[in-house]
Amino acid sequence: MGQTDIHPADYSDAKDADVCVITAGVPRKPGETRLDLVAKNVKILKSIVQPVVESGFKGVFVVSSNPVDILTTLTQKLSGFPKNRVIGTGTSLDSMRLRVELAKKLNVPVAKVNSMVLGEHGDTSFENFDESTVDGKPLRDYAEINDDVLSEIETDVRKKVGKIIAKKGATFYGVAMMLTQIVSAVLDNRSICLPLSAPINGEYGIKHDLYLGTPTVINGEGIEQVIETKLSDAEKAKMINSADKMQEVLGGIEL
Repeated sequence: MGQTDIHPADYSDAKDADVCVITAGVPRKPGETRLDLVAKNVKILKSIVQPVVESGFKGVFVVSSNPVDILTTLTQKLSGFPKNRVIGTGTSLDSMRLRVELAKKLNVPVAKVNSMVLGEHGDTSFENFDESTVDGKPLRDYAEINDDVLSEIETDVRKKVGKIIAKKGATFYGVAMMLTQIVSAVLDNRSICLPLSAPINGEYGIKHDLYLGTPTVINGEGIEQVIETKLSDAEKAKMINSADKMQEVLGGIEL
C-alpha cells in the first residue's frame, strides 16, 4: 500500500475525484422496508449531490444508499449528469446471495451458477429462475430442483438481509464487497457485468424514466451497456410491476 494522506476536507475536494460513492443515509430498522426510507434519505441525498456537482466533479456517481433504485434515479436528476455516469448497486448483492444458496443446494462452486435477482432492490424484486443455468445446464433440469425448493431458496435469500440487520444493525460487509468491484472496474477501466441499478430506456417494455436492477456492463466511463436479458412472460410481468411500483414512489417526490 502506498502513502496515504488523510486530512480534513469538504465537498470542494471532490473536484478532481474520479468516483463519488454515496453511502450516507438513515439505515433500515427491523421491520422497515427500503421504501420506508425514502423521505429521510432524499433530504440527505440532496445535501450531498448538489455541493459535489458545484465543486466541478466530472466523475462517476456510485450510489448504495437505500432505496437504491430511487436514490440512483434522483442522483441523476439532481446532478444533471449523463445517465451512464450514475450507477447504483442495485440487485448485485441479492444476486450473489442467490448464487451462493443455489451452489449450496447443488453442491457446486458458486462460479458455475448463473442466476440473478432483477428489478427493485426490495420487495418487488424477483429471481430469473426460468433462465438460470448451472455449469451451462438449465437450473430446472436438475433433479434436486423443483418449485418448492426454488420457493424455499427465494425465501432464504429475502430473509437473509433481515437476519443480518437484526444481529448486526446493518449490512456492512456484503455491500462493501460489491462497491469494491464496481469502483475498481471504473478506476481500472475494466469492463465487468453485474446486476446494477441502471437507466431503463424501453427495455422489458417499461415506459418509465428510472433506474432498475438489470445486467449492466460498466467500465471507466461508467455504464457501457444496459442489457435486456431474456425473461419468460411471467418474469417480464414481474419486471414491469417492479418498475410501476418504483414510479409510484418517484411520482410523489418533489425535488
